Amino acid sequence: MKVIEIDLDTLAHNYSALKKRIGENVKFLGVVKADAYGHGSVQISRLLQDLGADYLAVSSIDEAIELRKNDITMPILILGHTPREQVSRLIEYNITQAVTCKAKALEYSEEAVKANGTLKIHIKVDTGMSRLGYLCDNDFFENGVDGICHGCSLPGLYAEGIFTHFAVSDEAGDQNAEYTKHQFKLFCDVINEVENKLGHKFEIKHCANTGAVAKYPETWLDMVRPGLLLYGYGEFADELGLKPVMTLKTTVSTIKIYPAGTAISYGGIFKTTDTTRIGVVPYGYADGFFRCLSNKYSLMTKEGPACIRGKICMDMCMIDLTGKPSVDVGSEVEIFGKKNSINKMAQMAQTIPYELTCAVSKRVPRFYIKDNKIVEKELLLRG
Repeated sequence: MKVIEIDLDTLAHNYSALKKRIGENVKFLGVVKADAYGHGSVQISRLLQDLGADYLAVSSIDEAIELRKNDITMPILILGHTPREQVSRLIEYNITQAVTCKAKALEYSEEAVKANGTLKIHIKVDTGMSRLGYLCDNDFFENGVDGICHGCSLPGLYAEGIFTHFAVSDEAGDQNAEYTKHQFKLFCDVINEVENKLGHKFEIKHCANTGAVAKYPETWLDMVRPGLLLYGYGEFADELGLKPVMTLKTTVSTIKIYPAGTAISYGGIFKTTDTTRIGVVPYGYADGFFRCLSNKYSLMTKEGPACIRGKICMDMCMIDLTGKPSVDVGSEVEIFGKKNSINKMAQMAQTIPYELTCAVSKRVPRFYIKDNKIVEKELLLRG
């Protein structure tokens, strides 16, 4: 048995804590792209809608329409690219589209006019992420501002918002703080220049991601976009009283006792030095358990941490249960969650918690918990 438990009460707690932090005058955008980082975009969006969040963000039109077809009526922003032939569907489903350059603005305008509709857009400004957006730094400022003004004035488009993305707001150090402040100042300068030229203001200006919500209140503007924070992960979560929403559990399926000198798993990279009680758990790299954690990471049992022994296999791994007599076949172990921090796993794997939650395979069932009861079950494998 293996299962993800998504604690909806914890998500509500995190939302309320963050909303209290930013205040009633700042809108809240819930980032639910990539199936809400593995938490379940429909279920998370449904709760955020009930809690009174103002916006959702996804990566693609498919993600957005999935929400619309599951009774999510609140505003949705697509952060990524949408092909021009899909613009009529954006209008039909009342979905907001990010516009990142002149070519996209022209395409979207042409298609919106053909559809006899108006496409709501948010202009993306590249202030230093060096990814998507109108380039406006240094010598590009004037051309960038003119390009944004041009996009905002095209027929068939309604520029509701403007936004940028911080590159190092979650990183420590004076240099990263200065870079974030530079990005923010540039963003504000662009907004002021564009609004002066257009003669009207954007309804929504937003740039604060997780790091900025935690560290830079001056950047909150009209709306914030906490990703990792909302789900209770990362270094800032504990500081802000936030809790992990996802718990990944499995059970011990087999236990064997091996003599000293026994090689465990592929490659024999671990050999027992004494009589060793080894448990097998049905969770492996096909489920999302990074193989680089072999012989490093520990699963949490009711008697404390149990170290991985040998290489993680496709469908299972082995843990050392020596000295843990009450942990038996059928005993529950936590891979990560409230008792076994995902931050520790991320550090060992030299990655970020996002990658770990997104990596959990669709063959692991999701159980949604409210008031300590399972209120919904979802298995993503085709029936």
